[in-house]
Amino acid sequence: MSDVIQQYVSPQAPGDWPGGDGGGGGWPRYPRIYDAIPASGPTTGGNTVLLTGSGLLGTNQVTFGGVPATLVSQDPSGNSVTVLAPPHAAGTVQVIATTPRGNSNAVSYTYTVTTPTGPTVTTLVPSSGPTTGGTAFAIVGTNLTGGTVTFNGAPALGVSINASGTVLTGTTPPGPAGNVPVVVTTPAGSTTVAGGFTYTAPPPVVLSLVPSSGSATGGTAFVLIGSSLTGASVTFNGVAATGVSVNASGTALVGFTPAGPVGTVPVVVTTPTGTATVAGGFTYTAPPLPVVSSLVPSSGGTAGGTAFVLTGSNLSGASVTFNGVAATGISVNASGTALVGFTPAGPLGNVPVVVTTLAGSVTVAGGYTYV
Repeated sequence: MSDVIQQYVSPQAPGDWPGGDGGGGGWPRYPRIYDAIPASGPTTGGNTVLLTGSGLLGTNQVTFGGVPATLVSQDPSGNSVTVLAPPHAAGTVQVIATTPRGNSNAVSYTYTVTTPTGPTVTTLVPSSGPTTGGTAFAIVGTNLTGGTVTFNGAPALGVSINASGTVLTGTTPPGPAGNVPVVVTTPAGSTTVAGGFTYTAPPPVVLSLVPSSGSATGGTAFVLIGSSLTGASVTFNGVAATGVSVNASGTALVGFTPAGPVGTVPVVVTTPTGTATVAGGFTYTAPPLPVVSSLVPSSGGTAGGTAFVLTGSNLSGASVTFNGVAATGISVNASGTALVGFTPAGPLGNVPVVVTTLAGSVTVAGGYTYV
């Protein structure tokens, strides 16, 4: 009798109390599981499962269909254990906890195959940037975990995604000017960002103009060196240059100057993305005066119509008068060394002949004699 009393009054260990089943104030002999919360999860595992019960203190293993779970925490009173479910094939399995006192009863847990949800995008900021790329951007949405991003098919750089899969950041790759598609792709699918991304070409930049001066008559060949010159036009004092052409990389532009006033004038380069004024402008210099070395013939009928030839230099663009009346059919060779035309009608006698260009006028020695 005293032995029995001793068992109730001074047990050797709480687990040795007889009749214990988790109730009535006694310590249970064996662990018990009441519920698995939740009672189902994905086949990929990794989700948190709370096991409620009694006598679970000291749980050293929990298995799902024989596969060990990851222990996360235990209730000091032994009433619960939190685990991360392991991966498992679809179907219902038995969950069992193991403590120093033995294995618990089994409760059911169902693995289900879940279809991954594709990414969604609500915002892309900013929505534009330079064609050179390197613009830092952020995409806000859902289900972005494991995502990649392309701009016009080119992958973005330095992509990073937050833990919740709601924010994706990176930098844009280089791209062509204009609006391009932006696509976010995850293992679950792809989505195209509404509005895309607009690449903007930078304004033109001019580093040098060679030569920086030329004749006021125009026609001076020039070269502009810079960047973003594609599609450019050029004006000298507001007058368009001719023969303008730009290389494929947009770094060099060539053309011919228009005629202009003597002195320094502004030079402006214009593209669809902006304008640039060339530092120092362009200086028009006075062309040399025309020079006449001979007039053949030196005489002709008063009725006019006599064909004549003036030889000399700097005759480009020249006009000729006989006694103040303009000659007709004037033409000058490319080198400006010969001029031909027909005399106007004139009075008997010797009259002055004047050759005029943009640079000025000269009177032909000996004049012309009407006979």
